[in-house]
Amino acid sequence: MLRKKRAVWMAGIIAIALVTAAVSAAPPERTFTRDVAPILYKNCAGCHRPGEAAPMSLLSYQDARPWAKSIREKVVTRQMPPWHADPRHGEFANDRRLDKRDVDTIVQWVDSGAREGNPKDLPRAPKFVEGWGIGTPDVVLPMTQEFTLEPTGPDEYRIFQIPTNFTEDRWVQLVEARPGNRKIVHHILAFVQPPPTSSVKAPQLPAGMQPQMIFKREGFVMRVRDDAPVYDDGCAQQWGGSAMPVLAGQEEWAFGGLGMFLVGFAPGTPPTAFASGTAKRIPAGSRLVLQVHYSKTSGQAEKDRSMIGLVFAKEPPARQVVSYPIMNHFFRIPAGAERHKVTACWTPQEDVHLVTLGPHMHFRGAAMTIDATYPDGKTETLVGVPNYDFGWQTIYRFKQPKAIPKGTHLLVTGYFDNSTKNKTNPDPTKAVRFGEPTYDEMMIGFAEFTRDAERIAPAAPTSAGGGSPR
Repeated sequence: MLRKKRAVWMAGIIAIALVTAAVSAAPPERTFTRDVAPILYKNCAGCHRPGEAAPMSLLSYQDARPWAKSIREKVVTRQMPPWHADPRHGEFANDRRLDKRDVDTIVQWVDSGAREGNPKDLPRAPKFVEGWGIGTPDVVLPMTQEFTLEPTGPDEYRIFQIPTNFTEDRWVQLVEARPGNRKIVHHILAFVQPPPTSSVKAPQLPAGMQPQMIFKREGFVMRVRDDAPVYDDGCAQQWGGSAMPVLAGQEEWAFGGLGMFLVGFAPGTPPTAFASGTAKRIPAGSRLVLQVHYSKTSGQAEKDRSMIGLVFAKEPPARQVVSYPIMNHFFRIPAGAERHKVTACWTPQEDVHLVTLGPHMHFRGAAMTIDATYPDGKTETLVGVPNYDFGWQTIYRFKQPKAIPKGTHLLVTGYFDNSTKNKTNPDPTKAVRFGEPTYDEMMIGFAEFTRDAERIAPAAPTSAGGGSPR
């Protein structure tokens, strides 16, 4: 009898221990107000709020609760917040990824029933700047005319040219691309096209090649001719794959390319502020070129007049931020190709510090890496994007500018999927070449850098000249 009581007693002790262990092992209860709202406010609300491009707001429990399972899926698969750089390479100041603790918190919240929690625990909703994130611009440069987007059909990608009317070079400290209609503007890429000059000296392309042998114009866009020479491996060519040398000083063709990158807008992208002592130059007589992606989500005709806001540096910087497109104009992607490789190269002839890198392709773009081979033979991947997504035009800004010694070989490698497996492919039955329209392709690694040896002499203040003062 005693033995039986002892067995019952021991079973009870074990049961209590098991229950205690189960309770201690269970994840803590998560609520929206206490645990999830702070994560969403910090990382998601910039896009997921009224008037922005995201499909729903996440500012309140009532907004977020119907999307709980979808939120869980997107953060677990790392689709949201959007960040496509391989974490093994580079450290970037604008890294949008959630840390594991935040992902686990959202998962626990959803798995435990996605409860609201105590309303008193809800933090104050973030305040967003209405209008300009750079404060009051010194100059606003809007599209010259309002654009009307029809309600039906596929998304549209349009090119707009904006004259600056600057009579002097201008130094830009802060710059922001501002959509005129956030319902339809998915992203904006803004470029500076300086006036053409015949003073640019560049290596000659083979056989006295002329622009007319490479490019053709269709309306306002430039495309590579179907019968232009084909060099998929741009790095095997003396000029690295770019046709920029042959465009130098050719006014008719020099504006066929997009120009020097200035600023971008995409959901969640903040305005650009250049580091102290640096700024970007807009040469006198330049014009801005805007590539705007319009998304037809409103179901009705919409109008847009997007614009660029500029805040000028109070004095010339010590160094200017320079943009350089490491690109291949001559590639040809065969019809149906699933993993077509294209390269482009650039070797700086002076010591520089990289500030940003920006991979750019169109709908067939599948992946891109930008690698450096240093003069001592060491190699390094500066940025890798294993799953490129044209819908997110991310510019990767280094936490610390990356030293690139003179003679470093920079290699851009792009992979394209022109097969039926690519659901965004406009037409897998056609071979594809370089062109501004998004039914063509591009292969560019945009680099922004400063020159180590540069020291800009101070100059007397000048008038803004051109644009619309605000």
